[in-house]
Amino acid sequence: MYGKQTERAIAAMSRLAEVWDGGRTRLSAMDIAEQRSLPGPMVAKILTALSQAKLVVGSPGPGGGYALTRPPAEITLQEVYDVFEREDVSHLCPFGGGVCGAGEPCAIHDKLVSMQAATRSFLGDNTFEMFRAAAQEKGLRPTPKDVIPEAPRESYRALQPRKR
Repeated sequence: MYGKQTERAIAAMSRLAEVWDGGRTRLSAMDIAEQRSLPGPMVAKILTALSQAKLVVGSPGPGGGYALTRPPAEITLQEVYDVFEREDVSHLCPFGGGVCGAGEPCAIHDKLVSMQAATRSFLGDNTFEMFRAAAQEKGLRPTPKDVIPEAPRESYRALQPRKR
């Protein structure tokens, strides 16, 4: 759906939405990184890009930090997506060698088009208000990664019977 940088940007923005109080509360890049279990330098870079896109405002020095530029209900996930992703409007066929639409569509063409439309709808219809409401009205807090017990991981191949 989107890349790791966009995922981390949404995580950073969601944290700022959780503390939204009209923009008075500001969080440093390191605060956000720690609270979301993200790499600090990456969060700082992401916040710089979000600031240039006028989605967050930053202030340096003691008591400084970042805040959303608008109420969370006015910022869509699509706006963050647009900062870090480029829209892929190509119709290259995933089967290779052809372009869907220049003849008979491939076997999954309609499903891919439907998935792309659903993704655009999801990103455009959802705002950061859901994070503010979850934190401020319902008291929900994400559990840090170091508290969640990790389930044993087995690869797909390990689960498959071996051919002899």
